[in-house]
Amino acid sequence: MRCGRRSVIQHECKTAVLEAKCFEDLQERCLADPKSGPCPFFKPGDEFALRRTPERDDLYHLMDGRFCGEAWDAISRYVYAALRGGSIMKSWTNDDRMMIACRNDGTRPVTSRIERIDIPENDEEAEWLARQDFANSVENAYMG
Repeated sequence: MRCGRRSVIQHECKTAVLEAKCFEDLQERCLADPKSGPCPFFKPGDEFALRRTPERDDLYHLMDGRFCGEAWDAISRYVYAALRGGSIMKSWTNDDRMMIACRNDGTRPVTSRIERIDIPENDEEAEWLARQDFANSVENAYMG
């Protein structure tokens, strides 16, 4: 997103774990380890700030082991879009800078909120951001 002639707005991404469920009945019936239990990585309330800079590249390094591969597979495309300043899920959520996603493990799903954080570097960028409307309503919602 270019604002003005000299700078480009920087972006970060924040993820927050909203829910972590465990379906013990499905684990009993379907898993090699029927007592696998809940996700060992995430708990509701966990938050992570992701950056992609020359000094720190969380996208490439899968948060240095703080994400399980299954969770990263489910959210990495949205994290990438956020870090590049894109609309995470245009017209799907009530704010184009946010997405709700779930890890693909059906016996212990983890639901997270992914949010693009816009970081203005000067007053011009801050003013431009303040004029933007990222909100969506039922009238303009994309329903797939």
